[in-house]
Amino acid sequence: MLEARNIWDLVVARAEATPDREMAVDEDGRRMTFGEYRDRCERTAAGLARLGVGEGTPVSWIQPTTLEAMVLFGALRRLGAVQTPILPIYREREVGFIVRQTGARLLVTPTTWRDFDYAAMARDVAEGTGTEVLEVDRELPAGDPADLPPPPDDDMHVPTGQPVPARYVYYTSGTTAEPKGARHGDRSLRAASVGMSERLGLAEDDRFAFVFPITHIAGGVYIHAALAYGLTFVLDAVFDPERTIDLLRREQITQGGAGTFFHQTYLAAQRKLPPGEKLFPRIRTFPGGGAPKPPSLHHEMKEAFGVGIVSGYGLTEAPILTMNHRDAPDEVLAATEGPAVAGTTLRIVTPDGKVAGVGEEGEVRAKGPQVTLGYVDSSLDAEAFDEEGWFRTGDLGTLDADGNLTITGRLKDVIIRKGENISAKEVEDLLFTHPKVGDVAVVGLPDPETGERACAVVVPAPGAEPLTFDEMREHLLGAGLITRKLPEQLEIVDALPRNASGKVVKFELQRRFGGG
Repeated sequence: MLEARNIWDLVVARAEATPDREMAVDEDGRRMTFGEYRDRCERTAAGLARLGVGEGTPVSWIQPTTLEAMVLFGALRRLGAVQTPILPIYREREVGFIVRQTGARLLVTPTTWRDFDYAAMARDVAEGTGTEVLEVDRELPAGDPADLPPPPDDDMHVPTGQPVPARYVYYTSGTTAEPKGARHGDRSLRAASVGMSERLGLAEDDRFAFVFPITHIAGGVYIHAALAYGLTFVLDAVFDPERTIDLLRREQITQGGAGTFFHQTYLAAQRKLPPGEKLFPRIRTFPGGGAPKPPSLHHEMKEAFGVGIVSGYGLTEAPILTMNHRDAPDEVLAATEGPAVAGTTLRIVTPDGKVAGVGEEGEVRAKGPQVTLGYVDSSLDAEAFDEEGWFRTGDLGTLDADGNLTITGRLKDVIIRKGENISAKEVEDLLFTHPKVGDVAVVGLPDPETGERACAVVVPAPGAEPLTFDEMREHLLGAGLITRKLPEQLEIVDALPRNASGKVVKFELQRRFGGG
């Protein structure tokens, strides 16, 4: 693994070490080496500098997962700007909120992408503000690198607790109604990247499927991993099950990222192949994270591919807090998110404020170098950190005797019926095992008699008839679920609303089916 004082120095070090090694290839067959990456970043940085971007300049940007987005990330880091990557699913309300809250001097946006006019939205958002709009598709601003000032001399290796410059703002991806901007430095991205990469055993010959939004915080984590370990990304700006899988097959991926939705898609494609034919012959692991996985999915992937899911756990505010080891036992890979990565400490806190024992459920709290430096709206920090400085994730979980974390739900994803708690995730995991269930979410809806009632929202499995209410009850009771945890309502839908991380946006389901 290459090391450097900061991410820009790492770009330079990698370009010097392996200039001709391929860093990325996209769906059109365009390829970029590490040497070309450094050079393109410098030219783009010089072009942005001519537009007034320098150290500390707040810049927001929306881009699909492309070579140009990777270059834009590196160019802004070269200048020391404070960059805010924005998920392309966001629209005027969210983008306007982010641009105003960060005080963006520049908003970089595509013209039109996926039939949406981003440039028009950006102009509307910027009207009456000091924000300039820069439209970028496949041509970035360019200038002479000789005109650039020296890069900022950040050091991401200072101990946790000591200040590092905030170079990134990532906004939560919208499972709640209002996004929050988490401030991060190079130290955050490095800690998450190394934690993930060491557990996956990443190496220079890895070819990693990069098929989710680069503007998610995992985008920065992945770019650090490529620079540090010399691996190659296979990019696709739009994940299309047929076309993207053909691309990943052609480019012989070894790492099949990057979450439950993608893994379910790969599994369905593998099952359509003739017996003995492998979808991904060189696959080593299926890295996971960003959204809960049903334990059954790991076993199904292992049976189909010979390797299963190696997942981790984190948040926008604290990416890759835990990660499984690729050689962990199947029962650990299936049911847990692995132990804390190096330099990270977890604590489970019970509702009465005590530190939980082994196997005891409580809120997951964390300390580590990847934890946010604080929110853009600093008034949110007091609630986000407890009195001892532990970050409060809002997730419920347990730690086993070996330190493996199992996420059992959300503090706000517990359905309270007649004063008793029901874990939505417990019911979801059991429903996932029914052959008629392709996808499922369980949400709480207001009920005048019980306070809340549990509603199961089910997507039928491909080719299957919709699950009936009686079949649902029979299956859950047969799986050992007690009667008081049974859902009182069943809804059948074509697809679940998900954010860019693959997490189900449950408040949309609650609104749709009577929750407000």
